[in-house]
Amino acid sequence: MSKVAIVYHSGYGHTKVLAESVLAGAQAVAGTEASLVAAEDADQHWDALNAADAIIFGAPTYMGSLSAPFKTFMDASSKVWFAQKWKDKLAAGFTNSGSQSGDKFNSLVQLATFAAQHGMLWVSLGLLPGNNSSQGGPDDLNRLGSFLGAMGQSNVDQGPDMGPSASDRRTAEHLGRRVAELAARFTHP
Repeated sequence: MSKVAIVYHSGYGHTKVLAESVLAGAQAVAGTEASLVAAEDADQHWDALNAADAIIFGAPTYMGSLSAPFKTFMDASSKVWFAQKWKDKLAAGFTNSGSQSGDKFNSLVQLATFAAQHGMLWVSLGLLPGNNSSQGGPDDLNRLGSFLGAMGQSNVDQGPDMGPSASDRRTAEHLGRRVAELAARFTHP
């Protein structure tokens, strides 16, 4: 049994939609125990995070970087960092913003750097870009063309019931499944 934790912050509910998709992907892998942890509730879950084989981080991109509540979680992990409790665990990330770009790549770089500081092993999205040829379209997996992690886009004037798109949710689900499959390989070679 491998354990995958998804730590996320969602200011308006859109990133929670992606987190739930990541969870569904991880849970689709036999022998995987997956759970969601809201970043603002992390103080109640440090033991579970320390016991996880993989941690997937997710937060909205606000003003070109991660949301402040997620950065608060990152700062609070300093005791875990000092004890190197996440060293050699798998890590991955996802983010959402109102714009197609929205400088989401910067947020994924922040998450990858955070994971590297913890000594974690970063898992990429593992998908070619979609929606980048005359044969592609907005329904393709990885329609936003990310490699570092899953990206979602939600219109700023619509609630989480309208976005992120089905394609972005399937891309997030792919990320959860990919991490869970790799966690199973690492924990049960």
